[in-house]
Amino acid sequence: MPDLSVNLAGIQSPNPFWLASAPPTNSGYQIMKAFETGWGGAVWKTLGVPVVNVSSRYGALNYRDSRMVGFTNIELITDRPLADNLREIEEVKRHFPDHPVITSLMVESREEWHQIVRDCENAGADGHELNFGCPHGMCERGMGSAVGQEPDVLATITQWVMEVATKPVIVKLTPNISDITEPGRAAVRGGADAISLINTIQSIMGVDLDTLVPQPYVDGKSTNGGYCGPAVKPIALNMVKNCAQDARIGLPISGIGGIENWRDAVEHILLGATTVQVCTAVMHFGFGIVREMTSGLSRYMDEKGFETVGDMVGRALPSVATWENLNLDYKVVAEIDEQKCIQCQLCYIACEDGAHQAIGLPEGNGRVPFIIEENCVGCNLCSLVCPVESCITMVRRDDAESVTTWSDRVAAGTAPTSFNDQRGGGVGHYVPEPSKGIGKISR
Repeated sequence: MPDLSVNLAGIQSPNPFWLASAPPTNSGYQIMKAFETGWGGAVWKTLGVPVVNVSSRYGALNYRDSRMVGFTNIELITDRPLADNLREIEEVKRHFPDHPVITSLMVESREEWHQIVRDCENAGADGHELNFGCPHGMCERGMGSAVGQEPDVLATITQWVMEVATKPVIVKLTPNISDITEPGRAAVRGGADAISLINTIQSIMGVDLDTLVPQPYVDGKSTNGGYCGPAVKPIALNMVKNCAQDARIGLPISGIGGIENWRDAVEHILLGATTVQVCTAVMHFGFGIVREMTSGLSRYMDEKGFETVGDMVGRALPSVATWENLNLDYKVVAEIDEQKCIQCQLCYIACEDGAHQAIGLPEGNGRVPFIIEENCVGCNLCSLVCPVESCITMVRRDDAESVTTWSDRVAAGTAPTSFNDQRGGGVGHYVPEPSKGIGKISR
């Protein structure tokens, strides 16, 4: 059997699946239940000066038959006394000494940071996650993402924590910033042992068209919240990749964002994460989803020949290039399996109106679309909208030998350097036609 155990910056865990700091880690009861179910570790819901949370707190984005593809919350940090949380941390560690408990922390002054770190370590915490990512409520008070968006402040507070911490320190980054690597480098300057990302994305989930109030509704008003769930996974993967590729960071990563199953987790790991943290999927389906995650990961590792999770970390990074270094000679075209086609013609509509007019319809009574190869640019749109699995596939048509990149063309002096250079070669341009009051495309 593959070895699922991991070590993140000195924090040993029986598997890479951690609960993220959120409502599912609000109490010792929940975390012990999660560990019994199979979760490797947990990041306690953010501790600090307890707040009074509002009612209601959550909103969701549904798409067709899918519930909660996106999720938002306006909940803040713990509303429970610090003493209660510390007592329960101690209890959890007594019953589950081999499962890491990480405390998520958010306070203000240097003295408060020193005190809460010491208190948590005395209670048995295995590490600390500094919450510099919360995008609502706390940031208006100068905490959360207000710190994460100011790299120098982030570095300073991290240094405060490192002055007293004897356990590993993880800095949690906010995605509400133009370049995620900036706070990542600041974490390095502050002396952090690891980073975690992404926190939730600042958002308005939607507006009730009857009351004209955004959701969630709090006595006739609302506010922006933190967006998460399956829909944010592509954003999270890109930011994990950015930090993993940045030589100036070089810290272990705990990946967060859109993880619902073992495949999602593996994607994060292949792009540089050592552990993964899950919240929304547990709020939707419960702690039991970890069973599928662990069995799926184990099966995948066995099939691919990975003996440890560490063997997988970052293995997809060499395949990520800048656009300028992609092969311009690579050519694929769509191919329709007539036996699988259900004749819905959605591929034709999508290509005709939204892409390159590379799909035609037969004359007469036939309804199975066909590919016009000379028009097909291999954009994949038809295969993505097709409701039948593997009915439309992309087939390679180049000679598989030639490789030319945009960088090659620039170096050879053959790349267009101005707008006028790009107008030749049969590219259409707009010509006014006053008699009809509209324009036409001239070739």
